Amino acid sequence: MRSFTFTHAITRKPSASIVAGLRAVDTGTPSLALMTQHHADYIAALKATGATVVELEALEDFPDSVFVEDTALCLPEGAVVMRPGAPSRLGEAARMAPHLQALYKHVLHIENPESFIEGGDILTTETEILVGRSARTNATGIAELAARVALWDYKVREVFTPPGVLHFKTDCSLLDAETILSTTRLAASGCFEGYRVIPVAEGEEPCANTIRFNDAVIMPQGFPRTRDTLLAQGYKVVEIGNTECAKLDGGMSCLSLRFSPS
Repeated sequence: MRSFTFTHAITRKPSASIVAGLRAVDTGTPSLALMTQHHADYIAALKATGATVVELEALEDFPDSVFVEDTALCLPEGAVVMRPGAPSRLGEAARMAPHLQALYKHVLHIENPESFIEGGDILTTETEILVGRSARTNATGIAELAARVALWDYKVREVFTPPGVLHFKTDCSLLDAETILSTTRLAASGCFEGYRVIPVAEGEEPCANTIRFNDAVIMPQGFPRTRDTLLAQGYKVVEIGNTECAKLDGGMSCLSLRFSPS
């Protein structure tokens, strides 16, 4: 299944400058030491599934650069380099492009200066690519992405991120070919019609951002009711500490680009 079976992942070490990273609400300064430990645990979980993990060096000039997912959309046929909606993050995508070019034959770019789109707003399933319009992703960016991936016969469907939520995938994640883990507020919009939806437990909304990576569902620690629901549904769950990235609105999907280049 191409939407959750991967041979490769790209990650980037957190930089010392991450203490100045963007955040919607200030809930405290993240600990670099603890974040670095959590990041190492995350990489170990990816490698445990048999994937090759490319570990890039920290970028001190870009405090949010540990969140590599926002820089690109990676598909089997090729990659599309994004144009992040936060001005301070535009340079991150340019720094990621050479690494994608080393792994892919085809690397396309979002080029229109009026286009803004981040990977955190993109959910790829077996049948379509859902892109949530948000404060970081606009209609022009979605339309340009749709034109790019149409070359590989992908269909893009525009959906909407709930007000006050940073990214579409802040509130959802893919569990398998037909199943989405979602907050109640996002599922209520009807955007997942045709899919089976597993709701996160009330009060555990931050764990909606998980990743299905090969045979593992990698989720943040500290959300026992949702974890137990996933275990009861037969998923293999791996829990990773995420307290420090959460202070910067980051979750499990944000920390990697996941793909199987053809």
